[in-house]
Amino acid sequence: MTDLPFPLAGTTLVTGPSNVGKTRLTARTLDAWTDEHGTDGVVVLDFAPEVRRDGRLLGGFLTRFTDVPDDVWNERLDAHAPRTSGATVSEALDLAAANARQSKRMVQSAPADPRAVFVNDATIPFQADLLDPAVLSTYCDGAEVTVCNAFEGDELGVDDDISRNERTALDALRSWADRVVEL
Repeated sequence: MTDLPFPLAGTTLVTGPSNVGKTRLTARTLDAWTDEHGTDGVVVLDFAPEVRRDGRLLGGFLTRFTDVPDDVWNERLDAHAPRTSGATVSEALDLAAANARQSKRMVQSAPADPRAVFVNDATIPFQADLLDPAVLSTYCDGAEVTVCNAFEGDELGVDDDISRNERTALDALRSWADRVVEL
């Protein structure tokens, strides 16, 4: 089994700024789980956008670091990166709202009663303040293991509505998780 900095049980939230290994660690946990327990009841929710900023990739799909087995329920949001893609504040909020609507549909269409859930970029759905983070945590509550990762930092903004909403969602996820791993 892959050496992990936390047990594969309960809920784990992995946080940190861009490009510190959150997605890579989430991919390692998915691999460790499927190696040990198989793919039955495994759900992957990938909310991450992939954008380049100043020549650097921000965010990234879980599949950059692992091949998700075919029999795993794997859904990827066609995500926008509101703070880097919106030309105006209004446009950025519209992009965040589109992410929220699509994310809600993803969670609602995911299989009931998952055994293990792996979430990439867990705060993206909540940047528009249209969705309660409990939508995600409630879905994951029955799983044996849930591993979520989320951006935490001020490099993309601090005082804008999207950043405030994201921090509020992150606080809710921190309170819900059994453990938080900060990278």
